Amino acid sequence: MLVPMDASPLPRSIVRLLLLWACMACAAAAGPSARAIEPGMPNPPAFPTRVKCALLVLDVIDIDDVNESLEVELALLASWHDPRLAFDAAEEGAPFKLYQGEFQFAELYNGWWPQFLIVNQVGRGDTSAISLRVLPDGTVRYAEQRNATLETPMSLQDYPFDTQQLRVLLVPFGDTVDQVVLEVDDEYQNTTEEHVRHDSQVNVAGWDLQDLDMRADEAPLAVGSGIRSISRIVTTIQFQRRSWQLVWQMLFPMLVIVSMIWSIFWIDIESLADRLNVAFIGILTIVAYQFVVMDNMPRMSYLTFTDTLLLVSFVTMSATIPQSLFIHSLVRRGRQKEATAIDRLCRWAFPVSYALLVAATFAWYRMT
Repeated sequence: MLVPMDASPLPRSIVRLLLLWACMACAAAAGPSARAIEPGMPNPPAFPTRVKCALLVLDVIDIDDVNESLEVELALLASWHDPRLAFDAAEEGAPFKLYQGEFQFAELYNGWWPQFLIVNQVGRGDTSAISLRVLPDGTVRYAEQRNATLETPMSLQDYPFDTQQLRVLLVPFGDTVDQVVLEVDDEYQNTTEEHVRHDSQVNVAGWDLQDLDMRADEAPLAVGSGIRSISRIVTTIQFQRRSWQLVWQMLFPMLVIVSMIWSIFWIDIESLADRLNVAFIGILTIVAYQFVVMDNMPRMSYLTFTDTLLLVSFVTMSATIPQSLFIHSLVRRGRQKEATAIDRLCRWAFPVSYALLVAATFAWYRMT
């Protein structure tokens, strides 16, 4: 088209109005398809979307007392309803759509799913298997098996007769309670209880799996300058320590050593050096036991039953030193009969007092 040389260009305001009109015309031409909700949209299907969850303990690999951590093989099960994924089973020729493995789940499945995060997990962990099944009505069933190392505080007051309740904290990452709400699936809860009750292979050396309990609650989440809530599933796994191995390997030898030190009451009352040598050897042995216990325990601000027992043993063995010095002072002053009588009394007083202190310590820790 030829424009006369004297024609002036269109004003910029008119050009902008023409461009805006063109954009509106394109949007109108797109019609309902531009506003249609596609199954692959990243937002949840409802606000909030309710997701039923459950955990199965497949294997307990390790419980680390020093680092207060738990390494466990878990099966995470979840289900939710997404009507955008509904389909005609007859038309598809299948009763459900199945996506197996990380490739199919990440590349082929185009629907929404909650990103499950174990808050107290250390590191990323390993996902052994993953599958997702979509039913014709839009119900989605999710299953994942993962290996996780969990950091969870332990209550070791009764060590080595302790029972631990270790927690797994599961949340939907990035979704608050107005978007996603996690609920405990009663069907899977019953399956979990039966699994714990009857599967004797879910054990780890030195521990017995006793119970598994799941509870849904909400946890505060700081978002910007405000506080919002995030849905959470708290799974408590209860383990009981097999204590008798530690009793025979650590506590029983210590009791034998403590009882051996009482042999000084049968040593000649005039042999002060021999009596002190036996006492100091016993005290050094108890100190060595304390280092062994410290290497197998986390740094704590309280005394365990074993710590208290070591302390009682240390005080009892240390008391033989002033007793020997007192006996020797009586001998030097010519009071051998009195010294002999006190020595004979200590042969029974020390063991009885020690046994009563050990029994009282055990009863105190078991009742509190």
